[in-house]
Amino acid sequence: MARRFGKNDGLFLGTVFLVICVAGFWFYFFGGEKGTVVEVTIDGQHYGTYSLDKDQEIEIVIGEKVTNILRIQNKEADMITADCPDKLCVHQKAISRQKETIVCLPNKVVAEVIGGEEAELDSIT
Repeated sequence: MARRFGKNDGLFLGTVFLVICVAGFWFYFFGGEKGTVVEVTIDGQHYGTYSLDKDQEIEIVIGEKVTNILRIQNKEADMITADCPDKLCVHQKAISRQKETIVCLPNKVVAEVIGGEEAELDSIT
């Protein structure tokens, strides 16, 4: 009977796994450009644009009711309060890099980081 998995196969798979982990770590911590502002939309309509440089809390009002509160602190935006039943937007991580979003589906609120700084590295050799 032929061997299906040998020592070299294990070394190869271990090396591939290590390379994937290092690449994931690199992109998680160093990938993407830092954003400068967060844009809030409600049901596709522009609600407001807020600087990530200024610490503030934005009350998002739909109708006459405050449905969400977005906190900007330490150049990151985080949804801290929502009146929706599942509160998935509150449990999402804070955003600070371009094109990162926080979405509250029941209230149709989207917060997206836009604008950016120049990247430190132009390419990787």
